Amino acid sequence: MATASPPLISSLNFTCYTSFRTTSLPTCSFSPKLLRPLVSFSVKASSRKQVEIVFDPDERLNKIGDDVDKEAPLSRLKLFSPCKINVFLRITGKREDGFHDLASLFHVISLGDTIKFSLSPSKSKDRLSTNVSGVPVDARNLIIKALNLYRKKTGSNKFFWIHLDKKVPTGAGLGGGSSNAATALWAANQLNGGLVSEKELQDWSSEIGSDIPFFFSHGAAYCTGRGEIVQDLPSPFPFDLPMVLIKPREACSTAEVYKRLRLDQTSNVDPLTLLENVTNNGVSQSICVNDLEPPAFQVLPSIKRLKQRVIASGRGEYDAVFMSGSGSTIVGIGSPDPPQFIYDDEEYKNVFLSEANFMTREANEWYKEPASANATTSSSESRLDIPNEM
Repeated sequence: MATASPPLISSLNFTCYTSFRTTSLPTCSFSPKLLRPLVSFSVKASSRKQVEIVFDPDERLNKIGDDVDKEAPLSRLKLFSPCKINVFLRITGKREDGFHDLASLFHVISLGDTIKFSLSPSKSKDRLSTNVSGVPVDARNLIIKALNLYRKKTGSNKFFWIHLDKKVPTGAGLGGGSSNAATALWAANQLNGGLVSEKELQDWSSEIGSDIPFFFSHGAAYCTGRGEIVQDLPSPFPFDLPMVLIKPREACSTAEVYKRLRLDQTSNVDPLTLLENVTNNGVSQSICVNDLEPPAFQVLPSIKRLKQRVIASGRGEYDAVFMSGSGSTIVGIGSPDPPQFIYDDEEYKNVFLSEANFMTREANEWYKEPASANATTSSSESRLDIPNEM
């Protein structure tokens, strides 16, 4: 049976003589040559058939590459790096080392960055790139600090190419940089064959940041000490409970906030009572205490005004409205939508807006990226123009 003759292409001639008897194996031969993509098929008057098949060489090479990748050590990762909110945050004292003791319910939420890691041929330097200006890509960045820490602790000689797709604003009280560092430690361990446990990564991480150990929880934790003492908890919230994040364009300096903190003006409610109440009754305005709000409101009075207006305009739409961490993000839990004045007032045309939900992770896995990205702005201007470090 003859076929039409399309133009010649370079291909691989695969001829396979297959016996109809199930007890024998095929006898195959290969010969590279120029063939037409449609070839003849003939059946001889015997107990054997001769079939000539032409394969697409690119497809075959891709399959070989996929098979090799399956057998090769892991060489690249793409990971979600979620941020957090502090549902409540009590400051309980000043330490001799200059830090403050805190007691806080941390929870991961669905807003986050995406980070790609690849093994580098370099044996002396990591290379970090990012999609936004103003984020340092040298040793000041917590990602590079985390990778240096991993090599110091394990003796690994592997370096990395990293690309950070940043969506979490800085100076926001959302722990975006701390999450990036935790994600980098987890990635480095995976790309080194899992040399150490997650518990070791968690313990080491406190050397470069107080909030980093939290991200090695499963997503909800009661944190004390500087924040590095992490008690993993089941999430007390449904994952479909919506929230909106509103961050003014101005960042809030954590150092400036703590400088203005007056311990005699903080809340006197027992943080364990707050934890018990939120576990039994869910979120409410009375539970979302943040001792850093008063000093943060001194640093940026616009945050106080924003919180007051969100509460007044929400008309009961939000279960709680509060500042996360040291600011400047205001969180409204109970609705994914900001009040209308955010869109109408010139003062708020450049605020960062994002809806989010609570989320956790499974054991021995990292956080999974949500199906959709919800970060937006209330203007047509660029959402991220980051003036200070992570």
